[in-house]
Amino acid sequence: MRTRFLSLTASLALCSLALPGPARAEEPAPLPAEAAAEPVRPALWKVADEDTTIWLFGTIHVLPEAVDWNSGAVAQALAASDTLVTEVPMDAQARTQAIMMRLSQREDGKNLRDTLTSEHRASYEAALRKLGLPLDAFDRTDSWFAALMLSLLPLQAAGYDLAHGVDTQVSELAKARGMDHQALETPEYQLGQFDNLSPETQETYLAEVIEGLPTMEADITEMVGAWRAGKAQKLAQILNEQESDPAIREALLTTRNRNWTAWLEERLETPGEVFVAVGAGHLAGKDSVQDLLAREGITAERVQ
Repeated sequence: MRTRFLSLTASLALCSLALPGPARAEEPAPLPAEAAAEPVRPALWKVADEDTTIWLFGTIHVLPEAVDWNSGAVAQALAASDTLVTEVPMDAQARTQAIMMRLSQREDGKNLRDTLTSEHRASYEAALRKLGLPLDAFDRTDSWFAALMLSLLPLQAAGYDLAHGVDTQVSELAKARGMDHQALETPEYQLGQFDNLSPETQETYLAEVIEGLPTMEADITEMVGAWRAGKAQKLAQILNEQESDPAIREALLTTRNRNWTAWLEERLETPGEVFVAVGAGHLAGKDSVQDLLAREGITAERVQ
């Protein structure tokens, strides 16, 4: 998986919650006209037994404009569900900010740039300059935090907004309908996955994010296009085009997918109808939630 997508599939929604929206000098860039004209039919899967139905819906955490995804089978599934499940609570901004600030601060007394190799430091400082940030912007933080910020800030500047993201929209719909809202993870756990990476792995993560910055907006546009069209296989190909560092993938994707799979297995024991909305990258390709469910003998049926 291209590491520049790990922030999207892992914790971009959480990071967006933890940061104030930026002041923008220009209007958000709209999606390409040909993409906007196509019907929006994102993928949806169904996991069910005799008395329980669980819908699996892949989201895009931030979008440049609102997308009318709530139609067809997705709208029917959401309307029929009594519980919404998202990755993290979507109403915990102040708490998430405090946790992120606490976990991201360096404890070794060094500044971030001094811990990087000369090659990585040069590319990191060049990226900061291009984004108009001071060179010491993240000196007091760990590498993982700098990597997340360098992933998020260009997208925010291009008009991508959590308010337009599917996670926010589906949460607002659920609240308006009085649905029960649960979360698969806490902010502490999700941010802890980054903070627990070794310093070496964090530096690799930062370097890979920087390498992908020049094409990030184009790459995200491609990913959003595949999601809008419900092209799950295409999405998997995009996300897995280049393998990331195994430790990064394990911590930010595979381990979490295994945890969610165990949660889904247990939830099948309780009657009801549940709509699970998580980052689309968790529902695509090798070691996806559906893949892990299949290994346990549980079928996820594609319904849209």
